[in-house]
Amino acid sequence: MVGKSSVHVPVLLQEVIDFLSPDSKGIYVDGTLGGGGHTQAIVQKIQKIQETSNIYQLTNPIEKSGIVIAMDRDIAAINQTEKRLRKIFSNQNKLPNHTFDKKFPIRFAHANYRYVDEVLDLLQIKNIDGFLLDLGLSSDQLIDNERGFSFDSTGLLDLRFDVTEGETAYELLERLKENEIANIIYQFGEERYSRRIARAIAERRKAGQPIRTACELAELIRSRMPRKQRTNSKKYSVNLDPATRTFQALRIAVNDELGALESVLKTVPNRLKPNGVMVIISFHSLEDRIVKNAFRNDPLWEIITPKPVTPSEEEIKRNPRARSAKLRAARKRNTPHT
Repeated sequence: MVGKSSVHVPVLLQEVIDFLSPDSKGIYVDGTLGGGGHTQAIVQKIQKIQETSNIYQLTNPIEKSGIVIAMDRDIAAINQTEKRLRKIFSNQNKLPNHTFDKKFPIRFAHANYRYVDEVLDLLQIKNIDGFLLDLGLSSDQLIDNERGFSFDSTGLLDLRFDVTEGETAYELLERLKENEIANIIYQFGEERYSRRIARAIAERRKAGQPIRTACELAELIRSRMPRKQRTNSKKYSVNLDPATRTFQALRIAVNDELGALESVLKTVPNRLKPNGVMVIISFHSLEDRIVKNAFRNDPLWEIITPKPVTPSEEEIKRNPRARSAKLRAARKRNTPHT
């Protein structure tokens, strides 16, 4: 359970809206709902266009409105954000909070974004106008002491987005051999000290003190780093904590994040309408490389960000977590480019 609530700040919000360019009757998928900032902004843009168009001259205008299909693997994120957004848009549309019919502008789905095909089929939607992924952690996940995303968390080292399935990170560290742990940390975290860290984890396990919590793992990593790599705790918000790459690697492995990303990049082009746009915000060089290559190698895509879009200095000051974000966008061609 989340110990306290936070307000998640959506990254590159205006850029997302500019690239998606929501239409009053469009259908958009937010594959990573999180705190709901992007979904909320898309719906508000749709409604703003409706207010200045002739759509309200229709007999049943709201049935002709655009919608957002909001997906997330994290059931806690779905529950918390759905409650907030239903309150905002139900009040605005003078609908009761329990309204689940076609009049509500958002469809919520507890699902991994790699299963967007199945979700669209269940909703009887053939094609969409835009698709968004924000691959970063939400503020609510970071403050949840029972999930282990934060380095100072005293709860179990879980790191799963969907706590109803799969193996936790602490179970992974208990099961894998030392060299397998090192390979994960190096491959997914690009951590140069991966073998040193894996050795320390294996030594703890051999001594009958296996890693169980996030704070235990973070302290162990820091203690095994060369002195010049150690960071004063007061500066963690500015500098990169020595534990960052290892936590990132374990999270990617536990959730098969790269596999999900590769899968959805193959699926979405078949569901987008011609001129539909896909926008992806990544925070890891491996993710960014997968997105870049997928856009370049599929003739269906017209790349609209030759170079990744990054946050402004002003945004980074407001939201330091945005500093490593990279946005790439591509538009589906009417016909494949040869």
